[in-house]
Amino acid sequence: MAWRSLGTAGGEPWLLLHGGPGSGAQPGLLAPLDLARQWAIAPDQRGSGASRPRGGLLGNHTQALVADLEALREHLGVARWSVLAGSWGTVLALAYAQQHPQRVQRLVLRGAFALSRREIGGLLLPTRQTTQRLGAVPGWPVRPGTPLPVALRRLTQLLQSGTAAVAPLRGAVPVVRRWAVLESDLAERGLRRSLRQAALAGRSSGLVPAIRREWAALRRRQRRAQAQADRPRIGRADRQALAKFRVQAHYLRHRGFLRPADLGRAVHALNGQGVPIDWVHGRCDTVCPPANSRRWAAPGGRLTMPLSGHLGHEPDLLAALHERVQGAPP
Repeated sequence: MAWRSLGTAGGEPWLLLHGGPGSGAQPGLLAPLDLARQWAIAPDQRGSGASRPRGGLLGNHTQALVADLEALREHLGVARWSVLAGSWGTVLALAYAQQHPQRVQRLVLRGAFALSRREIGGLLLPTRQTTQRLGAVPGWPVRPGTPLPVALRRLTQLLQSGTAAVAPLRGAVPVVRRWAVLESDLAERGLRRSLRQAALAGRSSGLVPAIRREWAALRRRQRRAQAQADRPRIGRADRQALAKFRVQAHYLRHRGFLRPADLGRAVHALNGQGVPIDWVHGRCDTVCPPANSRRWAAPGGRLTMPLSGHLGHEPDLLAALHERVQGAPP
């Protein structure tokens, strides 16, 4: 397992858990922290990022990830750490904290993922509106109306037919390129919605221009990705995407290797053991419904709902995370 240690070793330790699954720790995870006094520990989960084998699925499941995190804590000699997690990372954070509550100072969870059919289907099943915005999605093996289990089985079989360590099959590369476009489009909808709401509300302090800049940058990246979707050359980015989406399909097909009520039970158990949880969820999140955090925060957690979508670097969301991470636990 690859991991990075940044900031002030011996300072307040923070475990950073990336989303995905399969994406790996990105520099943006550090943004809410003050590295002059806080210690950031950022692992790449099994099969993700720089961990080896990249895209590997053997022995790759949630309990194994929990064991990896506990082994890392023991290796570093950290008695207790706080956990900052986003999206899929919130699932892993809850699973780890439930199993090792005595090792967790507090949790800050962004855009909580419930592993629901609605969320998974939103990632994989193009809607009519998606087709209208993007046009037809050639090469995508899942058509509107496909049952979700069938869609997950097709994607898993296609992406498992090769490995990230060898030349990927020509049929798999167009799929991961389209998957990246669909994923980006879903996040862009939330960012666009937050921009519209901020403008209508007349929000000041530069929030509207800041959201507009983020939205424009995302749209530029989307246009480049769409323009390059049919290029014949297979490059390093394609191999990285293949590894990422192999892991993601694996976890989505198995619903995170959790039973439907496990996440709710974990929240209830942590509340009972006095582990503080801060929930931060964008009001316009189109990837993970805000109702996830509203429901789980109700028993006693602190809930902050900034005017943002799903992406952790969106201005109002990042400001809320910074406040929660820098503030004292309740």
